[in-house]
Amino acid sequence: MIKWYEDDELMILFSDIPEIEVRYIQPDMNKIKKEIIEKLPFENKKDLKVVLVDKIVLDEYEFTIKKGYCWDGATIPKIFWQLIGAKTDPKFLIPSLIHDYLCENHDCINNDRYFSTIVFERLLYVSKVNPISRWLIKHTVDNFQKFFWVN
Repeated sequence: MIKWYEDDELMILFSDIPEIEVRYIQPDMNKIKKEIIEKLPFENKKDLKVVLVDKIVLDEYEFTIKKGYCWDGATIPKIFWQLIGAKTDPKFLIPSLIHDYLCENHDCINNDRYFSTIVFERLLYVSKVNPISRWLIKHTVDNFQKFFWVN
């Protein structure tokens, strides 16, 4: 396992370095395939085992993001790209991979909405997202999830 991040509260481990591919629309694709790629342009290229250790409540969560999992990147409205960065910025890819998977699979972390936000913020830190952008992203995501996280 690769230790991706660790502090007094959280440890994040990956089985391998994540491999992410950008999926491109091609002229010979049908309309449905083009729409899917437009909506979910990123693909996980190999099985990725993830271990999250919550040192505060002494819980450990382990799950695998399967090869072929697709997601949309960081969900940042275009109006904020100048301030925060584009949703397709490479520094957002690994954090958004893990966070999107957790949002779609709440049971991986016992439906702990706030823990998913902390994991996301720590992955943004590892990706060298500047502190102001991290703060904005963390609080925006957390407040959004308060209303849309369904157990």
